[in-house]
Amino acid sequence: MSEGERRLAAIMFTDVVGFTSLGQLNEELALELLEEHRGVVRPLVARHGGKEVKTIGDAFLVEFPSALEAVRCAVEIQESMHQRNSTLPDSRRLHIRVGIHVGDVVHSGGDILGDAVNVSSRIEPLASPDGVCISEQVYDHVRNKIAEPMELLEGKNLKNVRAPLDVYRIVMPWESNKEEVMELDSKRVAVLPLKNMSPDPNDEYFADGMTEELITALSSVSGLTVIARTSIMQYKAAPKRVSEVGRELSVGTVVEGSVRKAGTKIRITIQLINAVNEGHLWAQNYDKQLDDVFTVQSEVAERVAEALKVRLVESQKARLEREATADPEAHNLYLQGTFYWNKRTPEALRKAVELFKQAIGKDPTFALAHAGLALAYNVMASNFDFDPDECYPKAKDAALHALSIDNDLAEAHAVLAGLFEGYDRDLGRAELEFKRAIELNPSYPSAHQWYAQLLAMERRWDESYVEVRKALQLSPLSLIINTNMADAHFYRGEYDLGIEQAKRVLEMDPNFATVYPTLMGLYQKAGRKEELLECLEKYSALADPAEVKLARAGAYAHLGRADEAREILKQLEAEAAGSRVSPFFLAVCRFALRDNDRGFELLEEAYKRHDRFLLLMGIEKDLDGVRSDPRYAAMLQKSGLAGHLRP
Repeated sequence: MSEGERRLAAIMFTDVVGFTSLGQLNEELALELLEEHRGVVRPLVARHGGKEVKTIGDAFLVEFPSALEAVRCAVEIQESMHQRNSTLPDSRRLHIRVGIHVGDVVHSGGDILGDAVNVSSRIEPLASPDGVCISEQVYDHVRNKIAEPMELLEGKNLKNVRAPLDVYRIVMPWESNKEEVMELDSKRVAVLPLKNMSPDPNDEYFADGMTEELITALSSVSGLTVIARTSIMQYKAAPKRVSEVGRELSVGTVVEGSVRKAGTKIRITIQLINAVNEGHLWAQNYDKQLDDVFTVQSEVAERVAEALKVRLVESQKARLEREATADPEAHNLYLQGTFYWNKRTPEALRKAVELFKQAIGKDPTFALAHAGLALAYNVMASNFDFDPDECYPKAKDAALHALSIDNDLAEAHAVLAGLFEGYDRDLGRAELEFKRAIELNPSYPSAHQWYAQLLAMERRWDESYVEVRKALQLSPLSLIINTNMADAHFYRGEYDLGIEQAKRVLEMDPNFATVYPTLMGLYQKAGRKEELLECLEKYSALADPAEVKLARAGAYAHLGRADEAREILKQLEAEAAGSRVSPFFLAVCRFALRDNDRGFELLEEAYKRHDRFLLLMGIEKDLDGVRSDPRYAAMLQKSGLAGHLRP
């Protein structure tokens, strides 16, 4: 930019809270902490394309080409400072405020002048310690583009700024569970597991199925955000007070009730409860025949919408009132299939497939049963107990059949997206299907989760982060989605934040084996060798022996124990055809050891076996050393990644 040229820019102004007082009390400590503060801020500014104009004592003045990058940088700075402070005594903690505005700036003598600079410096003091405030102009640029909520600050006047200007605060992640910071939203709803009051305990599947179908029915009401089954089913074995559920899931409204099934008769009791004060908003008993069950679901959804003052458009109302099947026996078989599918074990998946097929036999036009069959085959395709070349085509056929009957099934679009991604290697069509699934059901966390993974594979880090945050908001107790958040921090280079997130998963369930490889990767990148080995030993007691060997080989490869790593890999590769080990991750270990020829041979094996993990080759850090190899470019082309990777 030439001297004196005027242009539009986003300006970020930061300031350390109480730094002047600290300098007067202990100048040496203040200067030491100031350098630590700058060590946190400067790399993040560079990562987001910011230009440090100058520092003014403890303050930063930074210019960004876009408001979105300025806000993302500010949030990441505060997250990093929050992580830093959590590990330190009060005397070494630093708290900063950030203000951001978009406006004209003029470069002059290495400095910048103009409206954006003046306003951002006036907005910054309005932020709370560890907070970010933005002008209404910035808000207009970033709304719907960041995962963090934003709140309008009432009655805030800016010193020496003539025109009225609204200011918004960004609600930081650690504030989201504090009722004093953000009230629970009544339109965020959790459907607790319906109690099985049937005389036959084997009818538990029916209560679980009705719970899931109520979640689906309410999710179809635009204006409501409904917590996913994965999170709410945890309250089945460990029920809690409604107010406690509200705080843990950040929901303002809870649906609870019971189901009693006896022969062809059912009684369903439903209550709608305010999660803040546990007051009952509405209650109803339904005595029906099995073939009237869809009437109950649609009426409950309509009554909940009415109680929460959410208007149903005619298309939503028509969909709620549409019967999925007129055959009660087909519906009963579908509920049983869903019950077994949720167990995810090989035997349960086989049982689920059989039940879905029986439901389709009773009613070939039952779209949900076809979608259930697609979901079952899709899970089986990524399970080492089944042949992916057999399961993937069956999953695709079932998904397409479901959509030929009802093109508005979000679940079928989501599974079809996964098949386009992992089997057909058509990432463009996969993205379109994920977007369609999310459009049809914004409260479907798996669609956000799987879409986030696709975006990450294409190095679209910020978009991926937004989607995984949405998935986590919809299913805050999901172990796998919480693990995906740790993965997101890993690939963004935020190793300390990733470790904190992975440890949060282990607090929820110390035996959740899936999170341990993520945590080991984070420890490795952070240079925390002892903790890496300790984590490896804990994983060894939980996981399949072959998967443990793979993790051990990877750890040893990065710890300089190359001979031991190669010996383990030799054993694994000899067993690979019948083991639970992905050939892609065997290749990753070989590349870490610089055994590049063998690494490319294993990538070819991963391609032949339709190994879904092959799509990680564009972001897997141990492949950095071979990206200029022609064999790498050839595999990118074959895998469908060519042309999709962002720089």
